[in-house]
Amino acid sequence: MRIAQLAPLYEAVPPLRYGGTERVVSWLTEELVRRGHEVTLFASGDSRTGARLVPVVKGGLRLGEAKDPIAPHMLELGLLQQRLPTFDVVHSHLEYLALPMLRPNDPALVTTLHGRLDIPDLAPVYRAFRGQALVSISEAQRTPLPDLSWVATVHHGLPLDEYPMGRGGGDYFLFLGRISPEKRPHVAIDVARRLGVRLVLAAKVEAIDRPYFRSAVEPRLAEPGIEFVGEVDLPGTIRLLGEARALLFPILWPEPFGLAMIESLACGTPIITRQCGSTPEVVTDGETGFVCDSDDALLAAARQTDRLDRGACRRAAEQRFSVGRMADQYEAVYVATSEARRRMWKTSSASTIATTSSPPRAFQTTAPASSSKETRSSSSTASGTSTRSGSASKDSSTTEPAT
Repeated sequence: MRIAQLAPLYEAVPPLRYGGTERVVSWLTEELVRRGHEVTLFASGDSRTGARLVPVVKGGLRLGEAKDPIAPHMLELGLLQQRLPTFDVVHSHLEYLALPMLRPNDPALVTTLHGRLDIPDLAPVYRAFRGQALVSISEAQRTPLPDLSWVATVHHGLPLDEYPMGRGGGDYFLFLGRISPEKRPHVAIDVARRLGVRLVLAAKVEAIDRPYFRSAVEPRLAEPGIEFVGEVDLPGTIRLLGEARALLFPILWPEPFGLAMIESLACGTPIITRQCGSTPEVVTDGETGFVCDSDDALLAAARQTDRLDRGACRRAAEQRFSVGRMADQYEAVYVATSEARRRMWKTSSASTIATTSSPPRAFQTTAPASSSKETRSSSSTASGTSTRSGSASKDSSTTEPAT
């Protein structure tokens, strides 16, 4: 299939350091390319991919100086619109932004929602576009808006060969991801201090969360056994997870998925978490971790991590959270959504045959020729080296000129 992947522009794909949605988009894109699909990735220009890359902006917005983050995403949609005839399906990871743009005779649109849906302003937006094919990343994510046009729930999956199972010999707990009030690293500190176990905080601090960090976390970094290492890259994440006794995930918000949890399972590391959002879907209580209903229960659970089997954690990742399983599910969604789109067009065109002279652009048998401005280059686009093997890989990509 000819598939367009629309990635958020806040991070490179994959992220240069720690990242969530953009990393999942990367895993999915590379697996689809490996399977022989013709994939075009709309993302920041510092992305690395085996797909054809359409660079929307020079670099990820979070580490740049963008004053209006919506404007680059509107540019992304404009660049997509110029190329719509070349795709069979468009897969958007931009929340609601792409919903208004496709016309009835355009390719099928699949939208994966990656964020929380309990924000009141979101309900009227999604209900205004009822009928659009939406994918949730957990069953719990749907709870605030169960009446939307959900076509599937697809849990994230990761490339297990990149996440070797660790020994858990580091004698520390790990807090991983993002410093924020809803992620509650201050509770992780409480648990570690009360048990006398070292805690490593490997997390980024975004601008909106700096007041919380300064008031609730930073003053406690001088306490014994508390180590803040900041944002880490993927190799650092894997190393820290592999040696940790457990991942402390003491959230108190409707977690849509929680990528750190499946990274932890892949490394054989059990998870201590609260019963919030998706956590019961990811963690099997008493087997791959503990799902607790209070902070006191978190403390009690953390005392029992040594009795959990790290092998069971790894097997859960292999059976339930592989990139292959994720790609299988998305392929099924693409096919079903494209066929539904085709049937809808045939039904519509039958009633307007006098004014309809051509099939939808997505179903034309001959796609327009690629732009002569497209260039082939290695994933390190700054070098200007032109290398592309017969089968796409992470080390080679087709990149259009930066806009």
